[in-house]
Order: sequence, then C-alpha cells, then structure tokens
Amino acid sequence: MKLVIEFSQHMQFSFDQQLVDISHKVEDGERLTFDEGLALFNTTDLNALGKLADTVRRRKHGLTTYYNVNRHFNHTNICVADCKFCGFYRRARQEDAYTHSIEEGIEIARSAVAEGATELHIVGGLNSKLPFEYYTDLFSSLKREFPKLHLKALTMVELDFFARFYKMSDEEVIEKLMAAGMDSCPGGGAEIFAEPTRSRICDHKCDGDRWLELAGKVHAAGLKTNATMLYGHIESIEDRVDHLVRLREQQDKTGGFQCFIPLAFYPPGTALSSLPGLDAIDNLKTIAVSRLMLDNFDHIKAYWVMLGKATAQTALHFGANDLDGTITDGGELTHAYAAEGEVKMTKQEIITMIQNAGFEAVERDTVYNRVGSATV
Repeated sequence: MKLVIEFSQHMQFSFDQQLVDISHKVEDGERLTFDEGLALFNTTDLNALGKLADTVRRRKHGLTTYYNVNRHFNHTNICVADCKFCGFYRRARQEDAYTHSIEEGIEIARSAVAEGATELHIVGGLNSKLPFEYYTDLFSSLKREFPKLHLKALTMVELDFFARFYKMSDEEVIEKLMAAGMDSCPGGGAEIFAEPTRSRICDHKCDGDRWLELAGKVHAAGLKTNATMLYGHIESIEDRVDHLVRLREQQDKTGGFQCFIPLAFYPPGTALSSLPGLDAIDNLKTIAVSRLMLDNFDHIKAYWVMLGKATAQTALHFGANDLDGTITDGGELTHAYAAEGEVKMTKQEIITMIQNAGFEAVERDTVYNRVGSATV
C-alpha cells in the first residue's frame, strides 16, 4: 500500500515540462503559439501528447467519429506540372495517359450511387488539352442524372490553373463551376506552404499565399472546403507548424474550412522515392499537433488510405474524429498514394473499425450532416 501511495503522489501528466505548461493553456481554451507547436512536435512523450489532443477531440465531439460513403473520380491524369511527390501524373503522349469522357463519368457515378455513395470526389491533373466547358458539362451532366449526389470537386491549384489558362477571373471560374453543380471543394494542393520547400517539390503550382487566397474566395462564394498538408518529404518541423498557423489565420478570416487532413507522403513511384517514408510515431504526432494547433477547425481527419488502417484507427485516440469514407473505387490518384495498397472498405468494415477503437460510428454527408445509423 505504501508503494502505491508514493507512486500516486509522484504521478504527473507528463515528464515533459513544456507539455505540462501547454496543457494548462489547452485546458483554458487558449490559442497555442508557433513555438508551442514546435514543442509539441519535438516532445518524446507520445502518450501525453495523444492524451492532450484526445481531450480536445472529446471536448468537441465526444465519442462521435464520422465516415461517409464516397467514391473518388480522377477525370484525367494528364498534367503540365511535375510535382516531385506525385506518382500519378502523365504527359499527354504517354501510353497510359487518359481523360475520361463525360459518359464514363456518369457511369462511374451511377455505380457509386447504386452502392449508397452520397459524395463524388473529383480531382485530376492540370490538363491543357481540355476546354473549360469539359468541367461545366461534366458537373451539369452529373447533377442532371444524380441531383442528390454531392460533387466535391477541384482543388485550389486546379482553380488557379483555370483562371490563368482560360483567362478568367477567379470569381468567374468559381461562379460558373458552382452554377454547373460544384457543391464544395476538397483540400488538396496545399502540400506545404513554406518557401523554399514548396518550390522545391512543386514549382509549377501556385504558391501558398495564392492557395489561401483562392480558398478565401471559394468561402466568400458560399462553399465549404477542406484543407490538407503533405508531410514526410523534405519539409522541416518549422514548415509544418508554419502551415498550420497559416491555415488557422485563414480560417479566422473566412471560416470556410470544414476539415483538416494531414496527408502522409508515400515515396514509392515518385521522384522522391529514395526517402524513407513515415513511421506511426510521426503520423500520430502530426494528427495530435494538428488537433491542438487548429483550434478553429471542427474536424481532423485520419485518412486511412495514406496512414494505413491500424494507424488511422489509433489516430482516433490522438485527436482525429473522422476516417474519411469507404472510397468504393479509389481511382488512380488514390492508388498512387495508398500506404498499404488498399483503397476500399465496406461500410460495415469502417463501422467496425471505429467501434473497436471505442467510438461511435456516425455516417455523414460531405458537409457533416448525419445520414443513416451505424448499422447495416
């Protein structure tokens, strides 16, 4: 009994005093600083970091963990950019380059709807061979056939390309795509904002300021978007924290980000294939730090395709409250980034995965309305 009493008297939240100090701010709901973000990444007390992020997650969402029934549709892999982290893009004359017809897009959507999908996630390469009308015709055709299917389409990088290549204003691009049926935008293309890192990995894309500017314009037009960060390549910890702080500042301005998705870089098949890739510790840390730094984001997603199922499931105890979806057909882009080669789960599998972690599985639509129940 004496040993138990002595042990309990000496127990503390963490052996890392910086984490202890930060925990007081988290408890009081105070915003964390850039330097505190660095301290979170640099701690070796993973359990304490996870507990701190889990506290915020449960304060916001309790045991609720979201998923959706969705499908990805990569309309083209032809791209004028050559991002070093990308194993998806092709040049127009390469043998395996493709562009799906509108009819093919409709058939993919038909199959998705038949399997219960509420969302079609549409992203692709920056294809200079396509007219702008391809996109408006695609969206309007999909909406005509499937009016209830949510079209989450086009990254800020794609919108920037459209404005420059088709010589249109940002507002005109957004307005015409919305009129055609675009319901929201995904968060891709953010990669890492900090220079010179961004230019070293994707010098043909818009810069971080431009990405944030366009996100703000989409929000001003009345649409929600997501936000991402690609990590685990050549970026520094400072780059990661800078990225989170800049997203947080943009969210303060426009409030249109729904969810943040840390994307774990997968080196095979890319120009950075010599890099070692990420381990579970770094992945869980990044989820936790994201939850703690992004105090004005409602949702943090553990994207199971890139994390792997086991790490994504564990991440639910490290601040994440969303696992993405069933991704009934991953599409070529998703296959290129899949950590374990898997891009498909059944609805029951994802529900079981959430429940086995001790959480409540809640099916959502793209804008986080509840749909259905956690039974099939």
